[in-house]
Amino acid sequence: MAPIKPHWVQPSHPDRLHLIVNEAEFTSKSISKIALPPFALFAKLEYPPCTPADKPTYATVQCGRDKHLDLNSDLLYINHSCEPSLIFDTGNMNVIAGPKGIQIGEELTFFYPSTEWTMAQPFDCLCAKPTCRGRISGARDMTDAQLSGIWLNGHIRELLEEQRGPISSTTSFSVPTTTTATTTVSSLNGSSDSYTISEKNSSSSSSSTGNGYNKVGELDQIAQSLRDALTHAEKVVEAARNALMSYVGAVNDAAAANNGAANAANAAQKKKKEEGGVPEGAQRRGPTSRELSGEMGGDTSEVIV
Repeated sequence: MAPIKPHWVQPSHPDRLHLIVNEAEFTSKSISKIALPPFALFAKLEYPPCTPADKPTYATVQCGRDKHLDLNSDLLYINHSCEPSLIFDTGNMNVIAGPKGIQIGEELTFFYPSTEWTMAQPFDCLCAKPTCRGRISGARDMTDAQLSGIWLNGHIRELLEEQRGPISSTTSFSVPTTTTATTTVSSLNGSSDSYTISEKNSSSSSSSTGNGYNKVGELDQIAQSLRDALTHAEKVVEAARNALMSYVGAVNDAAAANNGAANAANAAQKKKKEEGGVPEGAQRRGPTSRELSGEMGGDTSEVIV
């Protein structure tokens, strides 16, 4: 299958990735321009640029049991790796950083079988990682050990369960959820902004066990990484919210003090004028136009020629 020629405006993600195009087929790669913490958002899989594909090709990403997307962007050049730097979370239409985060200058990769049940164009992996899986033809053809510890999208897990038999048991994991309350901070112009304060709750979700690809310990490893990232993000949000409220409060206090001083000065000036016996607005402000033209005070004279 011939390589697809870009029909989109390039670069499609100029602030996110640097594309290195090589003449040899399938040797181009993408380099990150940004650093991100684990599971931070890298890009959105939105419409556009993504569009539904009629059939899977080497340039599509599977997003459901029978659904595939044409990426229509430079995300097409993100290569496979058995130790990827990115996760294609097709359930939420997001591309996020992997468990180790991303560094500037790092190659952008993802694990193709995490989205693809069968590959339209299988290949031998050349990632040279210690955990390299070798032949990559889709999750359908991989062993439990090869899929161990890897983020797999929901449609891939469902297809694996169908392929490998019924689940023998389930276990529950506590998943943090949030309820929200709103606080209002006044701005300098009298308007107010509302900020949402989140409170953590816990709800349980069942996760299947029994098949090697999602044993309890392996799911715990992924879930724990996500919990750690969520905890860190909550701390960042809390610190930023507190700083914002302190800053806006201080600015509002300063503005109120300045307004009070200005009002006091105006009141003092008005009182001084009233005590001087001259009604406000009756003060002489300068000569009139008639005075300036010499028509008052005997300044006019007749010139006899």
